[in-house]
Amino acid sequence: MSRRARRLVGVCAGMVAVGLLATGGALAPPQRPVSEGDGGGEVALGAYLHYGSPGVERMRKLSRWLGGAEVRAGHTYLPGDTWTNIEGAPDSLRSWARWREAGADRMFVLNVPMLDHNEDRVPDERVAQRLRSGARGDHDHHFARLAERLVALGVPDTVIVLGWEMNGFDYTHRCRPDPENWKKYWRRIVAAMRSVEGQRFLFDFAPNRGPDAIPWTRCYPGDDVVDIIGMDTYDQPPGDDFHEHVTQPYGLGRQVEFAREHGKMLSYPEWGLFRNGDNAAYMRDMLEWIAEHRPLYHSITDYCPHGVWQCGRNPRSAAVFRKFLSRSDHEP
Repeated sequence: MSRRARRLVGVCAGMVAVGLLATGGALAPPQRPVSEGDGGGEVALGAYLHYGSPGVERMRKLSRWLGGAEVRAGHTYLPGDTWTNIEGAPDSLRSWARWREAGADRMFVLNVPMLDHNEDRVPDERVAQRLRSGARGDHDHHFARLAERLVALGVPDTVIVLGWEMNGFDYTHRCRPDPENWKKYWRRIVAAMRSVEGQRFLFDFAPNRGPDAIPWTRCYPGDDVVDIIGMDTYDQPPGDDFHEHVTQPYGLGRQVEFAREHGKMLSYPEWGLFRNGDNAAYMRDMLEWIAEHRPLYHSITDYCPHGVWQCGRNPRSAAVFRKFLSRSDHEP
């Protein structure tokens, strides 16, 4: 998602977990080791509609617009401005937790920054320093606190989209300045969050589509600390059309292959229109790709210029989206 639209303001562990964090020892295996898709279950439709409580209200309205199709994946972001917010301070989390608890088949998807000042254009040298600090465990307590809050709110099964778009140039939590310490830091975060009693989190590794600043495979932290291979993908370069989005290096095709090789589920936490405007062909192609490959969930970024319901600029694409997803079986 674009930086300008997502600027939101912007347990202590048991002795065994502490030992693992201190020594960098092996972690528990993934909690839900599955292959592509989610065992043949229905793909969860989601949309990013607003980061706070208004997003919860809009979920029901989007469902009505889709003829009653259930929007099962509630998707929001923690602000990356301060550690307090990364620890889960925003009051809107309570609204999302109540929404999640109201439906047994619902899914709460939360993007979690790995560092504060995440959109402040921090230079590479400073990013590398901060990644080394994270790899040493200096920030473990922030993520243990977040995990405690999520469990206390009744959403211990939250999908955590951690350090999203790490292969890009912009976010402070980017991987390129020090890939090895980035991976070590991811592992520490997962260990800290899994150390909290009652948690059942799923961790979603979600790069940008394409090569970007660094091949996203160089940032992959290991099968034992990743449950889902996601991808953020918009109708924009690299790639002039959807076929190139699939076949380009580190594109959609590589994502599917990588997930299959590693026994992971797929997801699309962010997708939508962009550089090519109201592109009904892209909308149809992406929805058919999702129907074919059956990710755990997908979430369209629904504001201008990316969206179809809250953005009136894209009527042809909106018609495709609405017709496709209003069908009870969600098939093309």
